[in-house]
Parts: sequence; C-alpha cells; structure tokens
Amino acid sequence: MTQHEHDPQEAGSEGFLGTAAEGAPVATAEEETPAPANPGGRRRKRKSRAPGCIAVLVVLALVGVGGWFAVDRGTQYLRDLMADPADYSGPGTGKVEFEVASGDTATDICRELKADDVVASVDACIDAANANADSSGIQVGYYELKKQMAAADAIALLADPDNLVGTTVTIPEGSRVRDIVKTLVADTDFTKKQLDALLSDPDSIGLPAEADGNPEGYLFPATYTITPATTAKSLLTEMVSETVAVEKELDIEAKAAKLGLSAHDVITVASILEYEANNKSDYAKVARVIYNRLDIGMALQLDSTVSYVSGRSGDVWTTAEEREDDSLYNTYQHTGLPPGPIGSPGKVSIRAALNPAQGDWLYFVPDFASGKTLFADTYAEHLKNVAKAKEYCSTHDSC
Repeated sequence: MTQHEHDPQEAGSEGFLGTAAEGAPVATAEEETPAPANPGGRRRKRKSRAPGCIAVLVVLALVGVGGWFAVDRGTQYLRDLMADPADYSGPGTGKVEFEVASGDTATDICRELKADDVVASVDACIDAANANADSSGIQVGYYELKKQMAAADAIALLADPDNLVGTTVTIPEGSRVRDIVKTLVADTDFTKKQLDALLSDPDSIGLPAEADGNPEGYLFPATYTITPATTAKSLLTEMVSETVAVEKELDIEAKAAKLGLSAHDVITVASILEYEANNKSDYAKVARVIYNRLDIGMALQLDSTVSYVSGRSGDVWTTAEEREDDSLYNTYQHTGLPPGPIGSPGKVSIRAALNPAQGDWLYFVPDFASGKTLFADTYAEHLKNVAKAKEYCSTHDSC
C-alpha cells in the first residue's frame, strides 16, 4: 500500500494519522513532540526537513558570494573610471615611421599610435592632445617616433611641423618637362633615367588621353612633399592627377567647347600665356589676341613657341634663324595653335584661357619699364611698342 493508506482493521476510533494538513506549519527534527494521547494509539515521529534547510543556506551562501563578486567588480570598474589611463613613462625606444593622413582626427591619430605601440592607450593620447594647444595644427605627413613614448611627448612631437620627415620640391608655373626633370634630379634621390622611363610610358603615370602620350603641360606646377614613401612614379602620377583635378574643378571641357576649343587646346593656350604675358593681370588680354588671330587665320607668331623648340632662354626674343625652323611648334611658319602645351600652366592662366577679355587687339609686347603688357590693334602701333621694349632691354638686364 502507499504511504497514506492504512489497513481498515487498524482504523477503529484512531482514524487516520497521516501527514500534517496542507498549509500547516512543518516542524523540524528539533521540534519533535508526542501526538495527543489516544486509547490504543501510538506516537508518530514527524519527518525531518534538515536537508531542505541546508539547501537554502547553500543557495544563500552562493548568492552572497556572487553578490560579493558583483560588488567587487563594480568597485573595480569605478576605480578604473577614476584612475588615470595607461601611459608609458617614455622616452621610448627604437624607431617608428608614422603617417598623419589627410582628414585624420585626433582620435584617428591616437588609435594609430596605439596600434603601433607608440602610446600605451588611446585615452592617454587624447588627454595629451586636449592638453596641448598646438595639437590642432598637426600637419599631414610623415614623422619619426619611437615605441612606448609618453603620450604627451608623442603629441608634442607631432604638433611641431619641424619634425615632419621629408623634403618639399617646388615646380614653378610654366615649367617645361625638361626643367621639371632637372629640378627633381637636383632636389630628390630620383635619377634622370627613372624619370625619363616613366615619362615615356604615359599609362604608368595616368596621363589623360587628351595629352596624346606627351606629358608636356600635364605635370601640374605646385609644391610637393617628398616622404620616405614617395617614389618617382608616385610623384609624377600625383602631378598628373593634380592637373586632371584642376581641369575638373574648372569644368575645362565644357567651357572650352563654348570657345570652339578642346580641353587640350585650352591647356596649350594657358601654357603660352605663362611665357607671353608680362604679368597675370594681362593673361586674359593675351588670350584674346590669340583667339582673334585664330579667328582670322593669322599666324600667331609667338617667340615662346619658337624658343620651346630651340631651347633658348634668358630673354623673350628669337633670331631669324630660329624662326626658320620647320617644327610644327614654330608659329611663325605654321598657322593655328602648336601641337600641344609648351610648359605646365597654373590655375590662373587656365582660367584666363577659358575667360578671355573682350577687345580687338591683334598685337602685344611686354613693357618691361612698367611691368605691364602693351596691346595694339594695328601693326604700325605694334612696331612702336616693340621699339620701346627693345630700347629698354638694350640698357637693362631684366629682359
């Protein structure tokens, strides 16, 4: 029979002496008491609940331990929040070549410094940047740092532009390819052989199709930074890319079409302005003279295109012999524009070529005495201006 069943022969007046009624308190072993006396009855020992109590105590103990760990971890977290971020004491060891890229924020810089093990933590680095007023002026470029530097020292080094690694090379406006090569050979570690090989392979430096394989005019005049990562190829590619970017910025193709010209024509005209105009304020007027002559089929007769072929330098004149050269660049012998640019035009001359002044001029000559340019509608007036310029140059070396 089951626990709560009894033999009917035993029931009698005793009734059922089963477990405690549902909901009634349960006594523990220590509370053992006799059952009420009944005739012929018997005492029954109540069941012990000690194992259950032990389980509860164990659970409470575990909760207590877990709570202690939670409190300890929370306390440690608060301590960490209040503690200074990890930082090296410096001064550091070894050598790290570090680049600050265009568009980098202080956080970007600090993350990279941490990744290179220059600083111990991003937070310490950001704190150092916030504390250094010059950090907002950190320049793009390469710097030589060390591993495990104090964050303040690393930021201070980056904030000083004198610590930039590398040199700069400046290509003046109007520079011709031969001049650019000479400058790069003199101011960098690149060799003439390297540069010539790249220039003879237009695809390798991204030369646009309009250049027709000739880099003349497409190496943009500007100041370039030579870093440890710079190669001859990357530098020439950067120069070409800058020209392409300027063409896009000035919308050269669409504006050239309005003038009845190609983008290549405009670059060619702009390159001529660099040599023919005596100052930038006259660029647009000289451009108008060129367009007026082109419109009537008149030879441009520009000494600058002749000297491009002869290699003459030092003055603005050419000899009769030079003007007899049959080169297509000789605008005394051939009408229309030369086949291409005669140098690298800057943004100002390109703008002037796209926006010529209004006027009927057909002639011009530099006025060295005033630093301006003399314009004329007639040949007779032009001859007077030429005589004036030559007279000045006969007694001055500035020509």
